[in-house]
Amino acid sequence: MYAGALENEFAREVRAGLTRSGQKTLPCRYLYDDVGSALFEAITFLPEYGLTRADARIIQKNARAIVGCLPPNVLVAELGSGSGTKTRALLEALRRRQVVVYYPIDVSGAALAKCARELGPVGAVLPIESTYVRGLTDVAERRAPGQTLLVLFLGSTIGNFESEAAVDFLYALRLCLRPGDALLLGTDLVKPAEQLAAAYDDPAGVTAAFNLNLLARINRELDADFDLRQFEHVARWDKQAQRVEMHLRSRIYQIANVRSADLLVDFVPNETICTETCQKFRPEQPREMARQAGFRLAAQWLDAEWPFAENLLVAV
Repeated sequence: MYAGALENEFAREVRAGLTRSGQKTLPCRYLYDDVGSALFEAITFLPEYGLTRADARIIQKNARAIVGCLPPNVLVAELGSGSGTKTRALLEALRRRQVVVYYPIDVSGAALAKCARELGPVGAVLPIESTYVRGLTDVAERRAPGQTLLVLFLGSTIGNFESEAAVDFLYALRLCLRPGDALLLGTDLVKPAEQLAAAYDDPAGVTAAFNLNLLARINRELDADFDLRQFEHVARWDKQAQRVEMHLRSRIYQIANVRSADLLVDFVPNETICTETCQKFRPEQPREMARQAGFRLAAQWLDAEWPFAENLLVAV
């Protein structure tokens, strides 16, 4: 068997990432199975991790202003909605002027079920278990004539992309939209290294468990035998690249068998797998990203307690 013959996309990507020359990698989207999504939900409550609370504060304080920037008859879709907790204030502000129709898009069925339960009283919640672009394409095809589509991409998930890939991704979203449609984009801002270190390597070990669950998921779903006790979570701040990198570091020399990927992979002591990069932004950077992807920056709201920006981009 070889990688091109593997039918399982997860297996193909695990094989490709772990056989790369140089730095081994795994795609960060696979962190979010049901276990991973629950662990990430716990991370958002940690005192060291202020990103989610900053995101929520901006929306809570500015929900009416955000809605006021939009034309009548808005249809809302959220990429990577999770349980949709932060979105409630925005939907409630929108409900003051129209019937709410909300499409949460996520790869976690459990998160979508919770989202439907929590936000059902606010309006029509129509979950879509899918990837971002595929799910948004589905929503765009369902909308009625005259509806404006508001896409939510909160939590600074855009920071998980490399710089060029982030613009490419925003452009892929733009291709799903019509002129006048809007994208509310969360961007976590640059802050002191000590603050970022605590946020991505918390003393309670929740982020470590979240990261290590990726290997546990490979064990469960791809018939692998990673020994989680022999890997440790590492978070690194790259000041020049403005990003935090999450890694899993091998404590010893070891070999893992990923049977469903037809893969034997070895690790030398201290070798790492990069599982996620988290880009941090300066307040002026979203404007240029928007321009390159076919949007204009219509408005920006900032949180002072935990530097974070909510950016309203309008398709041109």
